[in-house]
Amino acid sequence: MRTILYTGKGGVGKTSVAAATALKAARGGKRVLVMSTDPAHSLADAFDAPIGPEPKEMESGLWAQEMDRSVMIEEYWGEIRNYVTAVFEWQGTADVAADELAMLPGMDEVFGLLAVRRHHREGRYDALILDAAPTGETLKLLSLPDQMSWYVEKIMPVHRRVAKIARPFARRTKALPPLPEDSVFAAGQRFYEAIAGVEEILTDRENASVRLVTNAEKMVIAEARRAYAYLNLYDYGVDAVVVNKVLPEEVSDPYFARWREAQERHLRAIEESFAPIPILKARLFEREMYGVEALSALAEDIFGGIEPLGMLFRGATHEIVKNGAGGYEVVLNLPLVEKGEVSLSLSAGQSSSYASVGIAGTSCCPIPWRACRP
Repeated sequence: MRTILYTGKGGVGKTSVAAATALKAARGGKRVLVMSTDPAHSLADAFDAPIGPEPKEMESGLWAQEMDRSVMIEEYWGEIRNYVTAVFEWQGTADVAADELAMLPGMDEVFGLLAVRRHHREGRYDALILDAAPTGETLKLLSLPDQMSWYVEKIMPVHRRVAKIARPFARRTKALPPLPEDSVFAAGQRFYEAIAGVEEILTDRENASVRLVTNAEKMVIAEARRAYAYLNLYDYGVDAVVVNKVLPEEVSDPYFARWREAQERHLRAIEESFAPIPILKARLFEREMYGVEALSALAEDIFGGIEPLGMLFRGATHEIVKNGAGGYEVVLNLPLVEKGEVSLSLSAGQSSSYASVGIAGTSCCPIPWRACRP
């Protein structure tokens, strides 16, 4: 199944671009599902038609879905939620408040990604188009498997053993909070494995890619550049950049002269920043882009004769190469990052060592150090 994830700064038009891509692919004979994982759903607004938590056929070959976390809570989070609720209730929190507190921030986006795994397993569609949350939330979400792996592999086994020993004592007194049963730890393990399964899908360079949607504006481009660097660091392939709302040539009103000058300058910056990745453009239309016909016009503007589901660019983010000294080097592709912004640190663990690459003091990505040692 071909998977394309659209993200970008809020307000750039990523939902419309995602819907337009799905529509063009469906009219080309493919079975396509476009799905929103953003809690602030606007996919129904783009189609100008109601969309629910289950895939709804919009026209022949095209389905749309807006994720509802309640559909997937019991499958992936029910056991954990029940335990966390019990802990809050032990502390004196009211039942309803405890149940709400048991749902961590960002769970809507997480369940949206888990739906990706479900659709891949079912195999009903040729392509899955994801209208993801704005860039910041999406980057946090895509890095979740790496962040969870340390706890699941290092800390959770210790907690599980301690809970098994202390559980009989905790049951005899109300002075201690309820300790998690083995089923809770098992649920946490299943949840992590599901998230890791989504990562495998989205980092499959032959079938999945990310597309950045941006506008020809300074702040929007700056965020797209940062997103591009981090997506490469986490091994997610970007195969296209879509520049939306470009002033068309026929707009000659002097009022827009400075806007045109600024856009031309920013378009040059986009070409320089993201080359050789294809830069697709869509003009600023004279109307709001909602409804099937408007989305069809937007798709034609973006793709023209290009296959919307095609893999438009392939490039490696990192590789291990042998050097002349008999050792190996890890070569990282970190576009748009200055050498002075990159730091490298080494921390030795009990079983292995890890090198961490950080960009300008922000969060790091662990790389097995022994893989690049002689």
